[in-house]
Amino acid sequence: MITQKDMVRILLLLAISFSCSAQVLTIELCYEMAKQNYPLARQRELLMQGNEYAVSNIARGNLPQLLVSGQYSYQSEVVKLPFPESPQIPKNQYRVYGEINQPLTDLITLRRQKESQEATALSQVQNLEVELFKLRERVDQLYFGILLLSEQATQNEFLKKDIRNGLERVQAAVANGVDFKTSVTKMQAELLKAEQRDIDLAFSKKSFLDMLGLLIHQPLNEQTVLQWPVEVETNSQINRPELKWFNFQSQVLDQQTKLINTKTIPKFSLFLQGGWGQPSPLNLVNATLTGYYIGGVRLNWAISNFYTINNERKIVEVNKNIITTQRETFLLNTQQTMSKQNAEIEKLKLLLQKDSEIVDLLSSVKKTSADQLQNGVITSHDYLREVNAEDLAKQNAALHKVQLAMAQYNLKTTSGN
Repeated sequence: MITQKDMVRILLLLAISFSCSAQVLTIELCYEMAKQNYPLARQRELLMQGNEYAVSNIARGNLPQLLVSGQYSYQSEVVKLPFPESPQIPKNQYRVYGEINQPLTDLITLRRQKESQEATALSQVQNLEVELFKLRERVDQLYFGILLLSEQATQNEFLKKDIRNGLERVQAAVANGVDFKTSVTKMQAELLKAEQRDIDLAFSKKSFLDMLGLLIHQPLNEQTVLQWPVEVETNSQINRPELKWFNFQSQVLDQQTKLINTKTIPKFSLFLQGGWGQPSPLNLVNATLTGYYIGGVRLNWAISNFYTINNERKIVEVNKNIITTQRETFLLNTQQTMSKQNAEIEKLKLLLQKDSEIVDLLSSVKKTSADQLQNGVITSHDYLREVNAEDLAKQNAALHKVQLAMAQYNLKTTSGN
């Protein structure tokens, strides 16, 4: 049978084989790989193993219980029989015995203990899922950070192309004697600044790739391609793992209530005791070391449990109310966050529409400036101002594009869908 971890590896191999020269990853694959390879994920198996041992120990509570005991005592006074030839009972007395008890009515208690332990284990595993789910936020930050840096690097290439274009025109103008060499120097300085930005973006991207690689346990480099996430549809339902965790906690408390109810049940058991004693524990007249045995049915009924059982039930009920309050608080906070994220998504969509219009207008202005620069109508400073204005508009558009995708996936993570 193919496990979930094997499926993740298969998906990774398919993603890598998609391109011979580059490693291709999707954000969903990064989610799964981060979850599978995070050290905390190994705790799931440990929790299940611990539960198996605990349940096994509980089940053994119905096996015969063996007790071995011994006693030595010295008594200041012993019974004296009023017969002339009666044996004298020694003041030094010895007793060594073993006892076997077989519970008869503990089956209900043991079943409740087993159910309580299993509910606790499920709650612990689900709490682990809650912690692992938080990895999605870290993946989002790194994944979209890399996408933003890639967009900025692409835009920087366009900027350098525009600067080189202007540099060629200025050099031609200087050669024809219609411009000054300082204009060429300014263009070259701007080109160097753009190249510096390339270096800054490249090292920032490498840092983000290294961190993402550590998180998903895969070596990543500048050849790694992160696919642009598909646009997600808005979903108002909340399917976070915390909700299941709250349910499991309530189930644990329900099992605790059932276990508390077993405290008032009388407990019957069979017992067999045998050993040696001096004098005989069953016949004080026999002062010699003598073997003996005794068997029967034993009743144990802890009446004192009736004193506290009502308060114990009330404590469990209070804890259930606390969990209910925590669940309602979580849902309210999550809904508020989703409302804010929905508003952010709508805002970014409108900003992107304006970005497109702004870029079109500034691109037209830049194109005109390039012609004016060639004809000597404007200076290189004027041309660079228009180039930088267009670059800034495109950088803003790229930023809003990535922010929109990240906002959509943040909403997806917040809702748990």
